[in-house]
Amino acid sequence: MPVTNSDIAEVLNRIAELLELEGANPFRIRAYRNAARTVTGLSRSIGSMLTEGADLSELPGIGKDLAAKITEISETGHLRFLDEIEGRTPPGLAKLLGVPGLGPKRVQALYTALGVDDLDKLAAAAKAGKLRRLPGFGAKSEEKILRGLKTRGAEEHRMAWSRAEEVALPLVDYLTAVRGVKQVTVAGSYRRHRETVGDLDILATAAEGAPVIERFVAYEDVAEVVSQGATRSTVVLRNGLQVDLRVVRAASYGAALHYFTGSKAHNIAVRKMGVAKGLKINEYGVFKGEKRIAGRSEKEVYAQVGLPYIEPELRENQGEIEAARRKGLPKLVRLEDIKGDLHTHSKASDGHASIAEMAEAAKSRGYAYFAVSDHSKKVTIAHGLDAKRLARQVDQIDRLNDELKGIRVLKSVEVDILEDGRLDLPDSILERLDLRVCAVHSKFDLPRDKQTERIIRAMDNPLFNVLAHPTGRLIGSRAACEIDMERVMKAAQERGCILEVNAQPERLDLTDLHCRMAKDLGVKVVISTDAHSTGDLGLLRFGISQARRGWLEAEDVINTRSWREVAKLLRR
Repeated sequence: MPVTNSDIAEVLNRIAELLELEGANPFRIRAYRNAARTVTGLSRSIGSMLTEGADLSELPGIGKDLAAKITEISETGHLRFLDEIEGRTPPGLAKLLGVPGLGPKRVQALYTALGVDDLDKLAAAAKAGKLRRLPGFGAKSEEKILRGLKTRGAEEHRMAWSRAEEVALPLVDYLTAVRGVKQVTVAGSYRRHRETVGDLDILATAAEGAPVIERFVAYEDVAEVVSQGATRSTVVLRNGLQVDLRVVRAASYGAALHYFTGSKAHNIAVRKMGVAKGLKINEYGVFKGEKRIAGRSEKEVYAQVGLPYIEPELRENQGEIEAARRKGLPKLVRLEDIKGDLHTHSKASDGHASIAEMAEAAKSRGYAYFAVSDHSKKVTIAHGLDAKRLARQVDQIDRLNDELKGIRVLKSVEVDILEDGRLDLPDSILERLDLRVCAVHSKFDLPRDKQTERIIRAMDNPLFNVLAHPTGRLIGSRAACEIDMERVMKAAQERGCILEVNAQPERLDLTDLHCRMAKDLGVKVVISTDAHSTGDLGLLRFGISQARRGWLEAEDVINTRSWREVAKLLRR
């Protein structure tokens, strides 16, 4: 069975988690996380690269030892080194790291003091009030952990959209190649680009007698066939993801696609509009009495209730139908609208490519500009820049811009917002930059009011431009900071600050709801990749999807403009 890049990244991240619990060298832990990020950002599968004889040690941040481990995972689906670490770690301990409010030190403290080594024991200890008695914990920490445990169950069975895509695309290609198949589309929350996916709903049209179902259940990644009928089948893949396949007639394809794309609330609203017009709308079509009058395309379905086509990302029954009625649907931002990337990293901090290499990669994507935003000195594990090193980088970029043609390299930094709201570098060096990308990388657990005030105090500095990954969340592993986002956005609007939509698939921060809030409050955003390699520049499409779910248009996003226009927007 194929081992995907996400499978490999999952093993590498698992090793990093376990090493973190053991208190291993932070740079060793980071090496595994960086390797996982590199593998995830590749445009080709590790398996195909190995088949062609590629030397994995030539990949950014991957030496011979890691290359050998990645090869072992790819070829066997297993890693002996992981077995060794798991053998000396209680099985449930690593899962505790995914609970909001728990880091490696706290997990170790719980294990040592209370014998907590799995989620059930953690829940029992928290409910009994035992956590608040431990040094470093308290009543608020205990409450936060209990809240996190309640939401964790619903999240655990869902998969990040980027990983679901890695599973879905080969399956779509496989089914498309079946004799007689005409079209194959993944519907559901996947098509609506929700940040996590619970299962996959696939629709196909095919000539009569085409062996679609037979080929589907024979797919090499299928672990269990749950059901198999003439036009429908359900399987579970080896990664636990459930996939439903429905084979529909071409005359019903649009109606079925609309029905199975959802959301449920959106569909109910459309069906009610149909009932008001004497129509019945279901997955088979639009019916007037017994006669089907539409259903071949989604556009037909919407037209029967007097609506224009509504993009899948908007179909959440959150005002899109009312907007469609008054011809006020947003013209959603597209990938081709983007003219530059304002948050990338180079080898100077924790990136894997030189500034010149990043510039060439950005230029090949048609960008007119990109910013090098290496970490500031506070992030020591990322080899952050102090004022002297940043000054040398500024001079280097000036020289590079004299040589480059067709793209401008912008001088920037990802500067830490300290606990008291100060920025991590002096104004004297920050003034030499084209822009400043400001971020919280520590003290994620501050109370809501203090975290909010910390960010707003930082915005008071007139050199503050962009708030990067505003909530600090990592999907599935770190909860968002407790922030009054409305207050932060109003402060940003008053001060002329920009909020980032970070396109890293594990971040997607701002959320779609916060994107919508920014639009409503008139706050501009920037969609950036936070790229740590040339391949990471391709992650921008994930940020675009998030922005589209948040109703953002090109005019809401500053990097859809020329650099001259962006520079004007950044002036405070």
